[in-house]
Amino acid sequence: MGEHGGAVPAAAVLERVSDLVPLAGGSAAVDPLRGLDFVLYQCARVTPETTVVGVAPAHHPRVIDFESTPDELRGHVLAVGTPKQLARFNRDVPQVPLVAPSERGDQGLLVDDLLGVLGGVRDCGNWHLDWPRVYARETSLGVAFTLLRQRSPRLVDIVPAGGADGRVELCPRHRSPVIAV
Repeated sequence: MGEHGGAVPAAAVLERVSDLVPLAGGSAAVDPLRGLDFVLYQCARVTPETTVVGVAPAHHPRVIDFESTPDELRGHVLAVGTPKQLARFNRDVPQVPLVAPSERGDQGLLVDDLLGVLGGVRDCGNWHLDWPRVYARETSLGVAFTLLRQRSPRLVDIVPAGGADGRVELCPRHRSPVIAV
């Protein structure tokens, strides 16, 4: 089991990402926005018709970066970015902040630079995990996450930078895993 029940701090993993590539080969690159497209659809109710402004999956059909946003935006528009990016984007459109597990409040998407997007707040107000792709468990270091469908690098039992306090529970409304404070 090792220290902390097998959980490893993200900082220790970042130093050895190449060691987490399977012997059969694979990429050592980490995607800080891995899972964003899935979680946007689940938590922010993004549809193919939604215009997403800011950080978004490249394959979404209607993506505009903050710098090239036209003066007038039409239809269903959603701004996605870090709190700093959203503060500079002074448009009257719904916003979804990308927040670190240690900084979560009452809205947004849970993002770690190493693990990617781990989940987000749903309409019930709970922090839902991207449960088909992310597993979480409580450890003495905090909540540790495992990416279930990522083969390379293999990221298992990682505690995000800055920690992740909370308990892993089931949402009473959706019956799926949430991180409760």
